[in-house]
Amino acid sequence: MLTPTVVSNSSVRRASRTPVANPRSSARCSSCAMRHLCMPQGLAVDDMPKLEALICTARSVRRGEALYRAGDPFDNLYAVRSGSLKTVMAHRDGREQVTGLRLAGDPLGLDGISTDSHTCTAVALEDSSVCIVPYAALKHMCRETGTMQDRLHRLMSEQLIRESSQMMVLGSLSADERVAAFLLDVSDRNGQRGYSHAEFNLRMTREDMGSYLGMTLETVSRTLSRFQKRGLIDAQGKLIRIIDLEGLRHV
Repeated sequence: MLTPTVVSNSSVRRASRTPVANPRSSARCSSCAMRHLCMPQGLAVDDMPKLEALICTARSVRRGEALYRAGDPFDNLYAVRSGSLKTVMAHRDGREQVTGLRLAGDPLGLDGISTDSHTCTAVALEDSSVCIVPYAALKHMCRETGTMQDRLHRLMSEQLIRESSQMMVLGSLSADERVAAFLLDVSDRNGQRGYSHAEFNLRMTREDMGSYLGMTLETVSRTLSRFQKRGLIDAQGKLIRIIDLEGLRHV
């Protein structure tokens, strides 16, 4: 439904003014631990070299660095290879809203397809890496390989479902229910990636969680403290340990 250091607005602005090196390396899908999340099911053996030739580079994104910014021209899709990023949209008055958390295996950049420019900013929550997928080359491969086209359509559909679920969270759930849903979502997504669903480092700051969940920082902090007192979780800084999974599901 809903994802794990967040960077303050000023940090994002500093990152955008300070040039940083973005080392690139070759990216091999066949050896990637997240390939079960990214790659299309049923891809023919002969198509694997084509896919690896398409996704030819992986780029490092340092904590606090923007992978792309709202208004940038759209040329590539991305897949998170390691680490995590947040997506942010800006209101007319300059306020920023965290709109998503992207973990290893998640796509990035689909927002740019409609208008050929990005509508949000993607910022690394920790030192991360992404695979670069040139969109023009991907479209060409989709015309040749049906499984790739199916996978792209599924990625778009999954993003629509996630955004619709987030609207439901913001529109109909109480503060306790929102925080519980968020923690359960991160837990589930970590489990899908082969990590512990019961203990994880929550890379988002409390302030970012509040922005994402439509709550104040104070409300997020009070809710987590309340969950801890009830024995549902143990929160030590960024480290979250879920003690009572069923209890959290029934908040």
